[in-house]
Amino acid sequence: MKRRRGLSEEDRELWSRVAASTHAMHPKQPDAPAPAKGNLMPPPKAPNPALRAFRPGENAPTPKTTHDLAPPIGEDLARQPVAMDRKAHRAMTRGKLEPEARLDLHGMTLAEAHPRLIRFVLSSQDRGHRLILIITGKGKRAQDDGPIPVRTGILRHQVPQWLRLPPLASVVLQVTEAHLKHGGSGAYYIYLRRLR
Repeated sequence: MKRRRGLSEEDRELWSRVAASTHAMHPKQPDAPAPAKGNLMPPPKAPNPALRAFRPGENAPTPKTTHDLAPPIGEDLARQPVAMDRKAHRAMTRGKLEPEARLDLHGMTLAEAHPRLIRFVLSSQDRGHRLILIITGKGKRAQDDGPIPVRTGILRHQVPQWLRLPPLASVVLQVTEAHLKHGGSGAYYIYLRRLR
């Protein structure tokens, strides 16, 4: 079988009619320089001045972000609107109000701590208490060698969530991180609604 070297006149005419009936999907930009004939690579872009070359022996810059994308629980509670008397709230956050009852959840599992918390908060309201203290602890520091962050202090993060859910949501007026003399970030002040 004989190999053809190129298109015949008839094939060229047919191809030119087909090519004339098409429309470009991505028209060429007028300001973009066309690559030189024979050179398939576009011209190199100018380097970004913000990026400088890394030199051997230099320390890499520390990343500005941390693994934990959620704000710390203390910041989240501090952003909550004040639902109680402002003077009492200020005195409470400064540690000048003494809690009327305390519950220590150290060493408990979530399954043990949740019913104990519900029972304690509801019974404290029944007794007429307004300010109670829940001690969760700060949690143990674990080795964080992996790319997935590990939260420390599971009770510390879970207790505020439980206080926002029924049956405690209707009882709790304000939740705030405790003052240092009452446990700091390892404890919470719970200000309860009055019984009616």
